[in-house]
Amino acid sequence: MTALKEMSFGMMPHRAQPAANCRSRTAAPNSPRSCKDAAEAESGESSQPFAGKIGATSQRKDEHIAICLNKDVSFRKTNGFERYDFIHKALPELNLADIDTSTTFLGKHFSFPFFIEALTGGSPKAFEINRNLARAASEFGIGMGIGSQRAMLDNPEITYTYQIRETAPCILLLGNIGATQLAGLKTEAIVAMVHKIGGDGLAVHLNAAQEMCQPEGDTDWRNVLANIERICAQTPFPVLVKETGCGIDGQAAQYLAAAGVACLDIAGAGGTSFTKVESYRSTQNLHSLGEWGIPTAESLRQCRQAVNIPLIASGGMRTGVECAKAIAMGASLTGFALPLLQAARQSHRDVVAYLTILGEELKKAMFLVGASNINELKRVPVVSRHHSAETVSG
Repeated sequence: MTALKEMSFGMMPHRAQPAANCRSRTAAPNSPRSCKDAAEAESGESSQPFAGKIGATSQRKDEHIAICLNKDVSFRKTNGFERYDFIHKALPELNLADIDTSTTFLGKHFSFPFFIEALTGGSPKAFEINRNLARAASEFGIGMGIGSQRAMLDNPEITYTYQIRETAPCILLLGNIGATQLAGLKTEAIVAMVHKIGGDGLAVHLNAAQEMCQPEGDTDWRNVLANIERICAQTPFPVLVKETGCGIDGQAAQYLAAAGVACLDIAGAGGTSFTKVESYRSTQNLHSLGEWGIPTAESLRQCRQAVNIPLIASGGMRTGVECAKAIAMGASLTGFALPLLQAARQSHRDVVAYLTILGEELKKAMFLVGASNINELKRVPVVSRHHSAETVSG
């Protein structure tokens, strides 16, 4: 028989950023002064032009969007959370209506422990997606990241496709750049890049598997850690490091924490496989790499045991129950990508509708484990369906 192994994924306290007011401290000078101003400003359609020719990077971003929306890019393997169970509370002693899903992350208030993952930017299509995501994030009370700003650095005319702060002045907003691009960028340029979008921080993405499969990919990954350490030390905002679907192992997490990273977004396998995405753009035979990556649950387990900095669990997160498990296993937030990309192509209301379902599922899971708030959920035990009865604690 399969033994159940009880696991406690506790997290040591971390030093939080100072609490921020509604308006980002790095917001552009013309940003609205309040959430109400933003809502009023958002009532009209965008008049931003898209000047000049679309660049190679922008074209690649549009190709990625089209492939993700129209092709099979999902892992066959799961995110791994089905291997873990909660202990059902037959006597929860709670009122479902009283359950509090709010939390604080990097000094920002979140109504739910949800994060909209970096998806796109750099083209008119991407701008509409980002704007819908920002409106949804603002309405739902959560944070978001934008896609890689490399295209904006290559062609400043498309900077507007990333500038959604006026739409969502209250949310945690993260800029984005690839880890291999850091070597060619001075710290001042990176700071300016984040300030131009009114960002609260920067996410540096690790995508070695994707780059290796891209026809135009960067396969020189020397000195990446040293450049991440430089950026962490020299920028005035928190720097996060995120994977893009292959997960982060415990040892890499230790290296990144020692480099000064404020948070890790593990982005494990189980959702979108970017090696599969690139296989639609490449003439290479990439089938053997289509399932490459650490499942999200395993990546989370390793990272939580290895480091004490905040973690975002993303990669194939599809239900509120999975989100509850991730929080109990040590994540501060859970992130979502492809389902929200699909929704954002329609409207911000579709994004809100999807998030609302996840939120309701999360509340029900919290009710059934007797957790009245997120802090209590973090202390709820999780059992693992392994053949070993060994006790593991975070």
